[in-house]
Amino acid sequence: MKNFEKEINKRRTFGIVSHPDAGKTTLTEKLLLFGGAIQEAGAVKSNKIKKGATSDFMEIERQRGISVATSVLGFEYKDIKINILDTPGHKDFAEDTFRTLTAVDSVIVVVDVAKGVEEQTEKLVEVCRMRNIPMIVFINKLDREGKDAFELLDEIEQKLNLTVTPLSFPIGMGYDFKGIYNIWEKNVNLFTGDPRKDIEDTVEIDDLNTEELDELIGSEAANTLREEVELAQGVYPEFNQKAYREGNLQPVFFGSALNNFGVRELLDCFIEIAPTPRPKESDIREVKPDENQFTGFVFKIHANMDPKHRDRLAFIKIVSGKFERNKNYLHVRNGKKMKFSSPNAFFAEKKEIVDISYPGDIVGLHDTGNFKIGDTLTEGEELQYRGIPSFSPEYFRYINNADPMKSKQLSKGIDQLMDEGVAQLFTLELNGRKVIGTVGALQFEVIQYRLEHEYGAKCTYENLNVHKATWVEAENEKSEEFKDFKRVKSKFLAKDKQGQLVFLADSQFSLQMTQDKYPSIKFHFTSEF
Repeated sequence: MKNFEKEINKRRTFGIVSHPDAGKTTLTEKLLLFGGAIQEAGAVKSNKIKKGATSDFMEIERQRGISVATSVLGFEYKDIKINILDTPGHKDFAEDTFRTLTAVDSVIVVVDVAKGVEEQTEKLVEVCRMRNIPMIVFINKLDREGKDAFELLDEIEQKLNLTVTPLSFPIGMGYDFKGIYNIWEKNVNLFTGDPRKDIEDTVEIDDLNTEELDELIGSEAANTLREEVELAQGVYPEFNQKAYREGNLQPVFFGSALNNFGVRELLDCFIEIAPTPRPKESDIREVKPDENQFTGFVFKIHANMDPKHRDRLAFIKIVSGKFERNKNYLHVRNGKKMKFSSPNAFFAEKKEIVDISYPGDIVGLHDTGNFKIGDTLTEGEELQYRGIPSFSPEYFRYINNADPMKSKQLSKGIDQLMDEGVAQLFTLELNGRKVIGTVGALQFEVIQYRLEHEYGAKCTYENLNVHKATWVEAENEKSEEFKDFKRVKSKFLAKDKQGQLVFLADSQFSLQMTQDKYPSIKFHFTSEF
């Protein structure tokens, strides 16, 4: 039992969220570098070696340089097992990110020093705040000209509605960038600007008033630093681990991921303060990680991770107990027992088969089509985890088959991509035509590309004027009101993949009118109600 608790306490599972281009992928790589998981970061591009960042799996991502699929990267650092869930920064893939946030125990938010807080970051942080997920903020790209440290801290407090406390402080910025004073460890890291150096020079400084500081960085910079740190400690609350873990206080670190600067400080503090696996609410009770019985849920499905083999991996977050290879588990939704002979764990880019996994770990299970996002696995208890909704899409198109000989491949491809949660499929009640709804316009291209390259099927799209899809819930399906609604709105009704009724409103106005006209019917913007 002791060993089981020790394994749980060793684990830190977190996601990195940011606006595109804030440097999330670079930070992920540098963290892996400290864990010894990759020998050379993708950012170090000599002419001989042109390799993309480790966490960007699919070809289409390589072409566009954005992380489309969320991947899992595990590594060990100072005897702590760290699992990073990389999330797509691109706003068209926000839904994937929201779902990934259901599987993390804490989050690192990356902010670009020059651009400050951007719209995408606001949305993601709001989701973290709603769930009280502990957050650490990393202000990146300090070697570039950017906003003043206090201006950034203010902006983070106001725009993201957070209570921050800096645990490191920059010495200068951009051209004058000299390094970072680490408030947490009380030392100064000098910035050499030499990317060949793995780790910068660190000088222990317990007291900022020592003359040693003037010798290190010059008296002008030293005096500015003393004033700023004194001001920061006067203005911002002292760090308190309990407040951070409850989601009420957010520590801030400064650095430059590209130059591998300030990343170690972030990681060292993170493994000390970040939460171990947290309990999770199910539909019947709260489940704690140290319970003996295994439970877990699917938060992501990734098809065709290996283009040569048609395999799908269902990513399972382990919530409680131990997950063992070749042991029978109950698939709660299907009510059937399943066992898995080759569960995968992730170590940097490699997958390995594991015999035993613990709470906080992410396991990839080979799937032939049994799993959907949100499915729960247990040792027999009939509970379902909540909180993995589908969001109402914003873009809609008819999907047509462009190659009549390949209709089977097309429908299989669409089926699998929808299970992955790339987009949502609606079938019109009136004529059975298929409509694809996505959160962002870029997904249509991704779907087209993947259907062709992974399933050998071609599709075309046709525009469809839909403003919003809402899930319909009727108080009484036999009522005259509901029958009237179905008759009047018949050409706007569809079923989603689960067979739930969906109303496709063609404008905000018509949605409002429909809500007013049929008061006993509820229209929901997420599929979990």
